[in-house]
Amino acid sequence: MEFQHKPVLFDEAIASLAIQPDGIYIDGTAGGGGHSKAIASRLTTGKLLSIDQDPDAIAVVRERLKGMKCSLVAHANFSEMAQVAKERDLVPVDGVLLDIGVSSYQLDTPDRGFSYHSDAPLDMRMSKQGPSAKDLVNTLSWQELAGIISRYGEDRNAKSIAKGIVHARESGPIETTGQLAEIIKASVPAAVRREQGHPARKTFQALRIEVNGELDALSDGLDAAFSILKPGGRLAVITFHSLEDRIVKQRMASWCQGCTCPPDFPVCVCGKKPRAKLLYKKGLAPTEKELEQNPRSRSARLRVCIKL
Repeated sequence: MEFQHKPVLFDEAIASLAIQPDGIYIDGTAGGGGHSKAIASRLTTGKLLSIDQDPDAIAVVRERLKGMKCSLVAHANFSEMAQVAKERDLVPVDGVLLDIGVSSYQLDTPDRGFSYHSDAPLDMRMSKQGPSAKDLVNTLSWQELAGIISRYGEDRNAKSIAKGIVHARESGPIETTGQLAEIIKASVPAAVRREQGHPARKTFQALRIEVNGELDALSDGLDAAFSILKPGGRLAVITFHSLEDRIVKQRMASWCQGCTCPPDFPVCVCGKKPRAKLLYKKGLAPTEKELEQNPRSRSARLRVCIKL
């Protein structure tokens, strides 16, 4: 199995971890193993725990890291990393890396059902378990679908798309990504169809997020990662759209916040102290060179915090 994935902000993410040869690190979204291999190659007596919920990714990572004594691999969601790490006696850790979202492999493998560019079974499950996108579009009411598309796709045409989906399935179940993409295209105004980018992009994103519970997993995963960091440990997170980035930005800001007393108080009475500091104040975006080589990286952002 070939798990091709182009990591974004690769060098910046690895550098931001300030890897120590004897440190303990977690790659919570191992994917094709690129980040994991880079971390493992910098360790001597340290340990690396690579986690992914995608069984295809786990098979590739095990093969790619085979023979590296520092490496441990676990099939799990990164939101479960605290428990997984504790079971392997790897707590506290020196650094955690999270590369959030869908991988190039998942997008480019038609049978995984993530892409609107091909006609394949409608799936979108990263773990290959639980309800699929096909289940959602064929069972939810138009109101429920509109809520998902609006909330996770931020698409102003959510209602018309949802109603189009429900109307289309009256003639038979929606089975493939191609079917769904055409239904969405037919459900939006002609002006939207003429805009740059496929009109199905936001709906596919929204369904994928809902199917995989991505934002809940991200919120839980951030807390899990921070809870097992040692003082001085670093959490590096790469996001690919504003919904993810907003969660990461706000969570890190809350950890960095100190006294919340009114400014006219002579002394602090809240007792709140910062628990972390930011490595990059506004995060890092891809360079123009990287954007040319990998257009999918355009919306990526790397944010890093250091636990105090």
